[in-house]
Amino acid sequence: MNSDLNQGFGEGQDLPGAEGGSALVVGIDAGGTRTRAVLAAAADGRVVGEGAGGPGNALTVPRDRLTANLAEAVGRAVPEGVRGRVVAVAGGFAGANGASEDEPGRLNALTALRAALRQLGIPTGALGVSSDIEAAFASAPGAPADGLALVAGTGAVAMRIADRGATTTVDGDGWLLGDDGSGFWIGREAVRAALRMADGRGGPTLLAEAVGRALALPEEVLPPTNPQHDESHAGSGAGDPSADGSAASGVGGSRGGGSALGAGEASDRGSAASRAGDPADGTSAASAVGGSSGGSSASGTGEASADGSAASGAGGSSGRGSALGAGEASDRGPAASGAGDPADGLGAASGVGGSSGGVSASGVGGSAGGGAMVSGARGASCRGPVASGWSRERREAYRRYLLPVVMADVPIRLARFAPLVAEAAQGEDVVAGAILERAADHLAVAVRALEPRSGERVVATGGLLGPDGPLTGPLAARLQPLGLTLDWVADGCIGAVSLARLLV
Repeated sequence: MNSDLNQGFGEGQDLPGAEGGSALVVGIDAGGTRTRAVLAAAADGRVVGEGAGGPGNALTVPRDRLTANLAEAVGRAVPEGVRGRVVAVAGGFAGANGASEDEPGRLNALTALRAALRQLGIPTGALGVSSDIEAAFASAPGAPADGLALVAGTGAVAMRIADRGATTTVDGDGWLLGDDGSGFWIGREAVRAALRMADGRGGPTLLAEAVGRALALPEEVLPPTNPQHDESHAGSGAGDPSADGSAASGVGGSRGGGSALGAGEASDRGSAASRAGDPADGTSAASAVGGSSGGSSASGTGEASADGSAASGAGGSSGRGSALGAGEASDRGPAASGAGDPADGLGAASGVGGSSGGVSASGVGGSAGGGAMVSGARGASCRGPVASGWSRERREAYRRYLLPVVMADVPIRLARFAPLVAEAAQGEDVVAGAILERAADHLAVAVRALEPRSGERVVATGGLLGPDGPLTGPLAARLQPLGLTLDWVADGCIGAVSLARLLV
């Protein structure tokens, strides 16, 4: 049902499914990208109209613009002739929180919502405002009141819900400070990978061409299609670039905090190791099957220690308490075991892989710094390789064109590059695949931070976690050892309707 179906209903006319002058409610899902509103029968929640408008983040969208976007969405959902029958309106807003009456986002949302409803001639008596995550959680079958919620769309946040309200929030800190694993984060990593390829720090990736075309860069500065390694540059294998001159390799290395794993060789600051593997971009690199680095290191079968913790299995550890190998590690945080089990900065993980940066990784793979992990035999190229045929002059021109275009746009717009990463990963682009793996790791770490209990409901929403979402499978695999499964919902509109009906 779209807005066109909602037009033309005057006084005395009824919407299909809302006959007899019955009471109506409005549910609103106001996210960072768009605002969606639905009109439903108060008696049974049956949806009879819908409409959409612009972004609805209650903290980042100016109040007058937020009011206009709400009026547009609700106005399209509710025909003029039936607006007097609306008895309750509930909205889930990005940037808002229903827990506190004086929370800034909630106040902004309430003010803008009241103004929009007055413009439309809709009664403003029974109003409810919650976060968009709380509304999304209530959209799950049965309108649950307790459990875990996870959003991975333009932004990313995880919440524990109790009695329909958020009690614990993990991330959701916005593009500047957080939203790790979100569409914005993935899009930013795509542009960073393109720039690293251009300046020689990163390996060949189709993302450089895809990002360049999306930004309408001149054809003459774009890299050649299907780039190949230029052997005149250092580095080899499937790995990530290094930041400070340290690199390591092996099947599944890692970076950040200075560690790398796999069948490679270890090196200290400023040196590099080769073979098929990942680089390290911290202070050092580690090697051998189960090498480690970070605050302390270990290697070989079944021995690892970091900041006073121990690990076992065919692996080592790195950073503050992360470990790998077919065993388990522990520190001051939760321990995990089994291939593919992620851990946060003070915890552990296992699986034949590498870890670093205070976070561990799983699978035959490595991890990236700053709390990200890569699993599977994926990574980006070691320091130095560029595409044959993409001259230094053209690469410099590429950077000169790309940077001003990106910097002139709103940062959150980087999320539009996320689909390019998913497409490239489907084409077996190693760099793109590694970005998606790290994104899934970030989301898994966010869920772990909520201290989930086995069997708890995890209601997920956002395009990255839909039925065909690029992170759905990888994240589900990471949550399975915790006894958790994803219960996906399209958005928070149905939940907002449920919350509105509770107000009647």
